Amino acid sequence: MILSASGWRKVFAASGEEQDRRPEISDNDKAIAVVAANVFFDYLKAQSNQECPVIAVGMDSRPTGAAIVEGVLHALVKKGAIIQYSGITSAPEIMAYARKLDGFIYISASHNPIGHNGIKFGTNDGGVLNAAENAKVTQAFKDVLADDSLVQSMVKDAYSSSIAQVLKTSESAKFNALHAYSDFVKETITDLKNKEYQNDFFQMIQSTVTENPIGIVCDFNGSSRVKCIDKNFFAENKIYFYTMNEESIVHEIIPESENLVYVAEEMERLHQAGHNEVILGYMPDCDGDRGNIVYWDEKNNKAVILKAQEVFSLSVLSELTYSIWKNTDNKDFKPAVAVNCPTSMRIEAIAEKLGAKVFRAEVGEANVVNLAREKRAEGFNVRILGEGSNGGTITYPSAVRDPLNTIFAIIKLLLIRENGLYQIWCNKAGIEYKNDFTLTDILDSLPAFTTTGVSEERAILHVNTMDHAKLKANFQKIFESEWKEKAETLSKEYGISSYEAVITKGTKETRNVTDYSESGKGGLKILFKNAENKSVAFIWMRGSGTEPVFRVMCDVEGTNEEEEKWLLQWESSMIKKADNL
Repeated sequence: MILSASGWRKVFAASGEEQDRRPEISDNDKAIAVVAANVFFDYLKAQSNQECPVIAVGMDSRPTGAAIVEGVLHALVKKGAIIQYSGITSAPEIMAYARKLDGFIYISASHNPIGHNGIKFGTNDGGVLNAAENAKVTQAFKDVLADDSLVQSMVKDAYSSSIAQVLKTSESAKFNALHAYSDFVKETITDLKNKEYQNDFFQMIQSTVTENPIGIVCDFNGSSRVKCIDKNFFAENKIYFYTMNEESIVHEIIPESENLVYVAEEMERLHQAGHNEVILGYMPDCDGDRGNIVYWDEKNNKAVILKAQEVFSLSVLSELTYSIWKNTDNKDFKPAVAVNCPTSMRIEAIAEKLGAKVFRAEVGEANVVNLAREKRAEGFNVRILGEGSNGGTITYPSAVRDPLNTIFAIIKLLLIRENGLYQIWCNKAGIEYKNDFTLTDILDSLPAFTTTGVSEERAILHVNTMDHAKLKANFQKIFESEWKEKAETLSKEYGISSYEAVITKGTKETRNVTDYSESGKGGLKILFKNAENKSVAFIWMRGSGTEPVFRVMCDVEGTNEEEEKWLLQWESSMIKKADNL
């Protein structure tokens, strides 16, 4: 079982097959659920200083969720917790609800295949436990599992309890969770706490789309968002909302290009049927915290799937300009963006034009969220953060990705027209502004970068060396040797004159590293620079914390696909050589 801060995950299907759709789990996995709930209760009791902490419990729509939840609920009842069980619930929903409670346990494996499942823990700060706190719960979990007799007695005692009352009140818990989430989404989208000001903002949206209708398509793919606020929220704001695949999970869960084709096809069908108001589509993953985007390209009259890095770039452009728009008279305004290490340098290019700083953390949602918190404590206004490598947009005060925030970031770009967000960008970036701009125009205005997609086959390597520090030390020897051989070619072909090694561990980024092994299991990046010492490309590597693979990628300024392919192939070949040393 992978025990990362992003979530504890494994294949829970009793067969051990990751594509198994059956709901049964083994007795051992029931024990895992009971033990996990026990150790988290003890942790939360100590953290909250509450004798009977109030804990939100929910699950995504995977078949094995109910069996895992049953074990969790039995354990929590036995421990004396006050339980708010909301059934099938999206991740942003339960985390918003938990802000009013003491913490949450969420059963999900995010974007992983249907036979997988897992557990996420959090307090009431709006996100999952950070790495340090997760490590405490993880160690307690391992300590219990090391004692077979203790596990047996814990499971026996837990299942002797009754969960009937918890199940009886689940409908009211779900009602409360939805209302808490709806209120929180309105605050997040507007960046306003005052409800009257929030209403003014949404009335502006409603008035605009009444005159110029907007339509959105959602491929729910049987996800937890089917039972979320999406339908009502778009209806309240006079936005046409078309849905598909509400009943069950019909295709792969990860919202990457290969699975967004269904949204694109539906958008094109709707346009053929005369629904020309449809301009956006999205597909959430199973826990409903990701939702990558398809848009309508009116110039070519077709639906186009946006790459993850493009989705994140749009969100950054929107929320940075929105912050500038709101803080015109604020002399203490210091805009910044927090991202993970493999996010494209396109973000620096955007931020530089808008006078914002960019800070980088190791891969992992919790790392980026905590980096943003650190920078806010230093006085920065970090409105937008996330992992551009997977399109995950987190909009403050939220501490989790949310497709509604992503969709409304794009809507704000399109609808705030009078001295609006896109006009701010054009003025700052020296781009000619036109009043009748479309989303295609906005996308065309973004700085050009060519980036490896996170779900591409070539972005995943299988290595035998389990000691990643050793692997990176070997890689350093090979890289430094081959750099000498290829320096002239790199300069002539791609304008690369020098390099800088950078590592990220947790929330800390270290530059000009001389010992690559110091990155351990963290991220390692080689920044390539031109003759003016400007960063023009990078290669990056890191062993996955949630999957048994080694991830690689390349980011290149401009549209030279051959350069990206060559650099990534070079990186991959050096890692393979390092793996064989």
